[in-house]
Amino acid sequence: MTVPAIRVEGLTKHYGKHAALTDLDLEVAQGEVFGFLGPNGAGKSTTIRILLDLIRPTAGRVEVFGTDPRKGGAELRRRIGYLPGELSMEGRNTARDLLTFLADQHGTVPAERIEELAVLLDLDLAKKVGTMSKGNKQKVGIIAAFMHRPDLLILDEPTSGLDPLLQQRFLNLVSEAKDNGQTVFMSSHILTEVQQSADRAVIMRAGQLLGTENVEDLRRRAPRTVEITFGVDIFADDFARLPGVRDLRIEDRTLYCTTEGEVDALFKMAAKYPLISVLSTEPDLEEMFFSLYGR
Repeated sequence: MTVPAIRVEGLTKHYGKHAALTDLDLEVAQGEVFGFLGPNGAGKSTTIRILLDLIRPTAGRVEVFGTDPRKGGAELRRRIGYLPGELSMEGRNTARDLLTFLADQHGTVPAERIEELAVLLDLDLAKKVGTMSKGNKQKVGIIAAFMHRPDLLILDEPTSGLDPLLQQRFLNLVSEAKDNGQTVFMSSHILTEVQQSADRAVIMRAGQLLGTENVEDLRRRAPRTVEITFGVDIFADDFARLPGVRDLRIEDRTLYCTTEGEVDALFKMAAKYPLISVLSTEPDLEEMFFSLYGR
């Protein structure tokens, strides 16, 4: 039987009287893309630092590929690519020098691989890391995590500072890693960041696990705010009793509501009137958590 890439049981971490994590259980299969979701302060970075043995838990058990991170040593670390949430890069070294130095620690990274990733992420390797913007430093961190094709990628808020085009290219890298059989453990507070690539996600808040979700099911269940502008006056009664529609109001010729689940009935009813515009937006992640699990 294949051991999980990550197994956590009863993980707890206290900083003095503050509980950063409380009795966390989770398991990530090898080859899975796993979203670790929650607002800032939910305990995501603390969990990641424990997985990497950068800090020690107050209680609980942690295994990475069946090994306690405290005992895995260099052999286990070579199997992991890590992108921290806060990158500290200073000095006069160029990005190429830094990445070449890091590649030498693994001994299995051809120079062409670094160049290929730099082109993909639009990174100037000749630039000194100490003069780089946050976004460019993030690109260096992504390349460092991916370049040796590790068995496990642990990524903490990976698209911070990236523009939308590069965010999509990053997600393409995640999909490529999955196709290669690599495991990806991705922390984020942005739901859309994991929707395109993750198989499952756990939802964290204030150091506690709220729930584990299949990402596609989570997307379908997520409430959306809908705004529809019509070319004629409409009758509120036509929409008031539709399944999945709540918080309905009509101002002038614009309908506002929140939908949960399927929206087929709403849009079929709307199509009976002349339409000017339709806008559908997902709520922020924390609002969605409250909607699904209660405050």
